[in-house]
Amino acid sequence: MSVEPEPSPEQNHLLAALPPEVQGRLFPYLELVPLPLRALMYESGKAMHHVYFPTDSIVSLQYVMQNGASTAILVVGNEGLLGISLLFGGESTPSRSLVQSAGYAYRLPRSRVREEFGRHGDLLVLMLRYTQALITQVAQTAVCNRHHTIDQQLCRWLLLSMDRLSHNHLTMTQEFISNMLGVRREGVTGAASKLQQLGVISYSRGLIKVLDRPQLETLSCECYAVVKKETEMLLDYLPQRPLLKTKDAIPTVILPTAE
Repeated sequence: MSVEPEPSPEQNHLLAALPPEVQGRLFPYLELVPLPLRALMYESGKAMHHVYFPTDSIVSLQYVMQNGASTAILVVGNEGLLGISLLFGGESTPSRSLVQSAGYAYRLPRSRVREEFGRHGDLLVLMLRYTQALITQVAQTAVCNRHHTIDQQLCRWLLLSMDRLSHNHLTMTQEFISNMLGVRREGVTGAASKLQQLGVISYSRGLIKVLDRPQLETLSCECYAVVKKETEMLLDYLPQRPLLKTKDAIPTVILPTAE
């Protein structure tokens, strides 16, 4: 029986993009932790003690209303990190963070990442660009939720999720998806059924497989393309979507220096 190798820090594209000297200062303090499905990483208003760098997991940030209704405002995977507000002096967040696809992440104590951030070097530049990419995703999600159909929102959300995985499937119930999108479960059921009838996805017992990605992109609204283009422009360390498995696969990135 084969044993899956532990994920390496370089499977997170942000960590992989850091210069060797920065990696040398941070990597000794990284701790690999499992992220089970639906695990609560951060709760609204609660103290945050670590930042997390996902390797093969996806975490969604959600806003929860007083009546318990929730909507996902962005997803974070191996392109970035969870806990960006800690870098800018925050101790908590008004949103909650929920694992939507199980896997692993490396976590770093907030003191270590703040110390490196305070050097005003490569990590600072990278974090500012990553923050701009997050702002783009949040803004486009707000526009999409207001102006586009549930069918289009589901396509956008599936595509964003697939971009952060090395495979084509998600383990997800329709109830969980409805909570992500902030819509009624019946709407998700109808949208998923249409995609399945078109042969774009298969869905059975909580397992969603994307069978026809080009068609999924065609059926999505323009919001996905906007987020994807802006993210790849800002984060030039991103590969063309293969998962980094060895150091030889890490792209060389030359970051701009402050004037």
